Amino acid sequence: LDHLEGVDVAADEVETQPRFPVQYVIRPMRQEFHDYRGYAGTVAGGVFRVGDAVTVLPSGRESRISAIETYNGPVEAAVPPMSVTIRLQDEIDISRGNMIAATGSLPNASQQVEAWVCWMSEAGRLTPGARFAIKQTTHSARAIVGDLHCRLDINTLEEQAGADGLSLNEIGRVTLRTTEPLFFDAYRANRHTGSFILIDEATNATVGAGMLLRPIEG
Repeated sequence: LDHLEGVDVAADEVETQPRFPVQYVIRPMRQEFHDYRGYAGTVAGGVFRVGDAVTVLPSGRESRISAIETYNGPVEAAVPPMSVTIRLQDEIDISRGNMIAATGSLPNASQQVEAWVCWMSEAGRLTPGARFAIKQTTHSARAIVGDLHCRLDINTLEEQAGADGLSLNEIGRVTLRTTEPLFFDAYRANRHTGSFILIDEATNATVGAGMLLRPIEG
């Protein structure tokens, strides 16, 4: 426990690919800032520097960072978990839930993914065909559970095939289909962009938490 509580993970986050989920678009709409357009959020991986080439998802538009600003003033670089505002050289249509990433090292983009899910609801079981809201970084969409590939025995870590559902605190590997593409890295590579929660839209309760493994083609 001492090791788990004290291990330094900050270096690992800096060494990941640059990822910046946009949380808020800043447009003061005042005369003194008539052309100001900034994108606020928390750096989720890697290092962003002024002048870096970046790509905005889902549009795929490319630009360069013109400025990085913080509460205490401008900086030349931003690393996790800094909360910053990034400004770009070009005017691009960007909104909450979009992602700014380093050009040349883009995340996965897919509407069908494989993931581990831990079921957290006492009200019912997770079964194939169930529908939820999904939140991954700052991006919200809807998801449907496809195949339930296996259930994980948490004592032996054995993957047990043939499960028809997950009960409270059980973990299973599933396929999820989403209404919009998720921009993500495998959880093993980046725990911020590789994690998500499932939300019951009827009650707004968080009923599941998961780790993204890979995109599924087709």
